[in-house]
Formats: sequence, structure tokens, C-alpha cells
Amino acid sequence: MIYFDNAATTYPKPACVIRSADRALYDYGANPGRSGHALSQRTSEQVFIARQRCAEFFGAKTENTVFTLNCTHSLNFAIKGVCAMYGKPHIITTDLEHNAVIRPIYELAKEGKASYSIADSGSCDDDLIRSVKHLIRSDTRIMVATAGCNVDGRLTPIAAIGKLCAQNNICFIADCAQAAGVIPLSLSDGINIICAPGHKGLYGPMGTGLLLTDGKYPLKSIIQGGTGSMSESAEQPDFLPDMLESGTINTPGAIALGAGVSFVKARGIRRINEHETAVCDIVLKGLAKNPGIKVYRRDGLRYLPVVSFNVYGMLSSDAARILSDNGFYLRAGLHCNFLAHRKLGTIGKKGADLNGSVRLAPSVFNTEHDAARFVSFVNKKFC
Repeated sequence: MIYFDNAATTYPKPACVIRSADRALYDYGANPGRSGHALSQRTSEQVFIARQRCAEFFGAKTENTVFTLNCTHSLNFAIKGVCAMYGKPHIITTDLEHNAVIRPIYELAKEGKASYSIADSGSCDDDLIRSVKHLIRSDTRIMVATAGCNVDGRLTPIAAIGKLCAQNNICFIADCAQAAGVIPLSLSDGINIICAPGHKGLYGPMGTGLLLTDGKYPLKSIIQGGTGSMSESAEQPDFLPDMLESGTINTPGAIALGAGVSFVKARGIRRINEHETAVCDIVLKGLAKNPGIKVYRRDGLRYLPVVSFNVYGMLSSDAARILSDNGFYLRAGLHCNFLAHRKLGTIGKKGADLNGSVRLAPSVFNTEHDAARFVSFVNKKFC
């Protein structure tokens, strides 16, 4: 098996993450922040350490670092939470966004709680910035943009978007699902709220995510419940992280996520990116020689280590099935992102025409030899 589906979730997980989750289940099994006994206190301490590690990694304050179930959970908290603080705000997003961004925004608009515009990413970073500038209105309060598209890996000009938002008092929410742990990301980049999964580039378990805020824009909780604090009141706590952490958190997951962040920090983001990019470069060079393959990359753009392609005359699902049958595990289809596929021209108007693409995404555990084997198979099978 050669696993190239790391944009969906990284596999395998580092040994330190597995050990950390295992130890959490054995040694830190009490409910953190809910009891005064020693085991609960020790568990709370381990969760706090993990929270500190995640906060430091993204340049956030520890108390402004919230554990969630996944990046989708974080994005809903951020988008709906900021929106609720305004009357009926105008939201700007882009045509590269995952359904975890566009669906909450669409739902808010459908309910009459917001309006929105979609910026055209064009063919370069300047096109995207110009489009965003053109869409800014007097009632624009929120900008939501991916740091890197999950379909083809296109990177967006996060710092330039952050600067533009700061100049116009717009809350900038960054979907870092594909970029966290692969490129440097920090609240100091001009991002007000970072939303990230724990199980992808941070190498934590599934069922973990992060929301990190600089605190400039207040949030309103969309879920209320027990937090272990202010238990004498019917009011939800108005301070973080308690305000957004109702109910028992995924304690083993949070502790293991802290270990994943430590793993990435120890390896070094630059080193990780260089390694994964080298794997992708072998694939890109190898597939470029095959006239039966269409690769979705354009000159002049920056990309994450992701390669999206199709086999001419074949549905992406059929190509991925053949690859799977021969030990290469990749993801095909629309990748929960109809906007980006529409931009690439890989989605039809009718259900029967839907195709999408095949996506290859390596991790630190893939090798250049894996890439060479993949290229050799593809060029023999799909020529």
C-alpha cells in the first residue's frame, strides 16, 4: 500500500501521537475541569499543556485557543459566531472554498442573517486581491478565505488579504484545513481567526480541530451547555475557551494533538514542505510526459504539495478505483468543493456529468521512491 490521501487525513500517525493518545486513555481518564480530585487535575494539566503547544504554534494566546471536533466545527463557530455580533453583515469569500465555508455562509444568507459575495480568484494573486477590493461594501464585516485550496493546492495571498481586511475593519477568518502544518501560519499574518483540523498536517487524531483568535472580534457561541465554569448561572460563559467548549472535550484527542504539533515543530515546517514538494515534483515531472493525463497546475501560482489530475476519457472515480486495486490510495471526486472544481472546469451542470479529479497528497512518511512507483504505474496503465 502507498497512501497518498493525506489531504483527507494523514496516515500513518507518528508514534509519539499514538503513544500520547494511548497514555491519555490509560493515565488521564478523568473529566478535565469538572472535578476537584487529583486525576481530574492531572488530566486538566495535560490538556492545558496541549493547548499551550497549539497556541504557541500559531502565535495565539493560550486562553484564545479552542479545541473543536474538526475544522468544519471551527469554521461554523467562527463564521456564525462573528456574524451574530452584527445585524446583517455582508460576507466576502472566494471561489476556492470548501463546502465547510460556503455552506454556513449560504445558510446564513438563506435565513436572512447575512449577505455574501464570492471573489473571483482569477489566474494570479493580484486578480484575487482586486476582486476582494471591488466587493468590499460599507456593511462588509467578514472575509473568509482558504489558506490553500484542497482541490489543487493553490495557495492564496493570506498576508495581503489580512492587510486589506485590517484597513477596512473586516474580520478575517482563514480556513487552514490544508495548510496548517505544511506552511507557516500565524495570527501575526493579519488573520483574526485561524480554523484548522487536528488530523491533517498537524498529525493528530481524527475528531480534533482548533479555533484560534486574536480576540479583536468578539464571538457568540452557537452551542451552549456545561463548561465546568459559572455553573451557578443559566448564562453561557462569555470568556474563552469555555464559551466555545461546551460539554466534555475529546481529551485523548486534544492531548494527542498536542503531541502532533510537537512532532511538526520538531521536524520543521520548512523541512516538511520541502520533502512533500519533492515527492510531488517527481509526480509532476513524470506525468508531464503522459499525453493521457491532465494535471491541474498553472504557471505563476504557488501551490501546496498537492497534485490534482484526470485521465482523459475516464471518470476520476474509475481512475482512483484502478489505482486502489493496485495499492495506490488517492481520493477522487469533488472533494467537498464544487466552487474550486467549477473554477477548474471539472464539474458539469448535470449530476451525470460530475467528475471532479484524482488528488495526490503526500505526507512526511511518503518517499520519493513511492512517487517513482506511482509514476511508473500510471504511465504504463493510463497512456
